Amino acid sequence: MSRRPNSGSRDEGQASVFVVAITAAVLACIALVWDAGGMLATRGQAGTIAAEAARAGAQQLDLAAFRATGERELAPAEAARTARSYLARSGATGTVAVEEARITVTARLDYESRLLPIGARTAQARATAAARAPD
Repeated sequence: MSRRPNSGSRDEGQASVFVVAITAAVLACIALVWDAGGMLATRGQAGTIAAEAARAGAQQLDLAAFRATGERELAPAEAARTARSYLARSGATGTVAVEEARITVTARLDYESRLLPIGARTAQARATAAARAPD
């Protein structure tokens, strides 16, 4: 008479449920890390765009005021227009504020979640940078 080993055991399939649960958890962690990294990269890109837009705007000096007083002030309309144009060319949205010799730019970029299907699929990365008129 041949006997199968462990023929009275009832634990068939239990390891499979455990493997499926652990695999799902590991995949969820990988997706979270991937999307968090993508969001951080997008935030860095927004910071770079804000800084470059502020620098571009800070180059727009009010030459008439400089010739009259020797003070370096920005041409507010030109500085704001240049910074907004840089934002648009970079694919970002944002705000621009000009005060005397200083321009402040806030850039916003959208990040769409690639792997996480839970909750909001789009997040917004935002960064602010300022620049002064060159001395």
